[in-house]
Amino acid sequence: MTKKILFVVNVDWFFLSHRLPLALEALKKGYEVYIACGITDKKEVLESFGLKVLPLNISRGATGVKGEVQAFSEIYKTLKKTNPDVVHFVTIKPVLYGGIASRFLDIGKKVFSISGLGFVFIKQGFKAAIVKNIVKGMYQFALGGKNSYVIVQNPDDKSVIRSISNLPVVTIRGSGVDLSQYNYIKENTENIKVSMACRLLKDKGVFEYVEAAKVLKTRGIDVEFELYGDIDLDNPASLTDEDVRKIQADGFVTVHSFSNDIASVFSNANIVVLPSYREGLPKVLIEAAACGRAVVTTDVPGCRDAIEPDITGILCKVRDAVSLADAIEKLILDNELRNAMGKAGRQLAEREFDIKKVVQKHFEIYEGSK
Repeated sequence: MTKKILFVVNVDWFFLSHRLPLALEALKKGYEVYIACGITDKKEVLESFGLKVLPLNISRGATGVKGEVQAFSEIYKTLKKTNPDVVHFVTIKPVLYGGIASRFLDIGKKVFSISGLGFVFIKQGFKAAIVKNIVKGMYQFALGGKNSYVIVQNPDDKSVIRSISNLPVVTIRGSGVDLSQYNYIKENTENIKVSMACRLLKDKGVFEYVEAAKVLKTRGIDVEFELYGDIDLDNPASLTDEDVRKIQADGFVTVHSFSNDIASVFSNANIVVLPSYREGLPKVLIEAAACGRAVVTTDVPGCRDAIEPDITGILCKVRDAVSLADAIEKLILDNELRNAMGKAGRQLAEREFDIKKVVQKHFEIYEGSK
């Protein structure tokens, strides 16, 4: 009898960019593969691989009580209808709602990917602390069922999960990359270019990056700063169209939309920057390493775990544009250091981030007897 595997994720494009190799490997192994997710314009792309796509009415932002109840109900019905042998919940709402729903169903194996603990764990203040405790309680219940396994991407998230659940926790450093698609190309040292690529969110450090570019230009550092990405209005931290227009008008950073060829973007750059406030383990830094580019990122969970500090990149203080500018300037002025860090980054990618190794680790969980 053919085994079924169900992936539950917030939106189709995220699955396509971060988890598709897992589904393709499952097909190779003879599984019937289902993807339950919110739909944008990627449904037909996913179906073209032979995957069965089940639309979910699930928002990544706040929708009110009625919307959240509907999302929970749809996940419950999908689990009951597909009756998978393995279900893999990815991203916050699928993990929480799917975990709770699956406690009332007989499912063979449940896998929860905690790829960063989300916006609520970044916000500060009394009200945020109350919300954080509520969310922790939800995680505790959602992760409390039998035959369950948790995958995290960094030690800090592992510590948090272990404080609220006694489930087996496995660390897999990111979603991996196909190294054959990311080649190391010797950098152009005549026209130094600094690149940042992300969803245009405040908590990715976009404003700090723009301010750092301004600081460096006032210091007489004349290099090109570029920013790739789109706004994400489903996320409460999203920049607005007006914010993007202002960044363009100020002239310190050139803004481009999302790129489908990030390997070329990074290969044409000298330094890759991500001054995020917190991450699981950002794929963009894995991609930078695979391209052999030195990195500047923040000393926060996820970001610091994606590099080898002072070997493949430099850490700066979070929410601190001057600290960020100092780190970028150090790499701009030292060609030898920058090049050595880039080469070490490629070695790190080959050792830790190869998609083949990442897929293998997942299937050890899916198909393991424990």
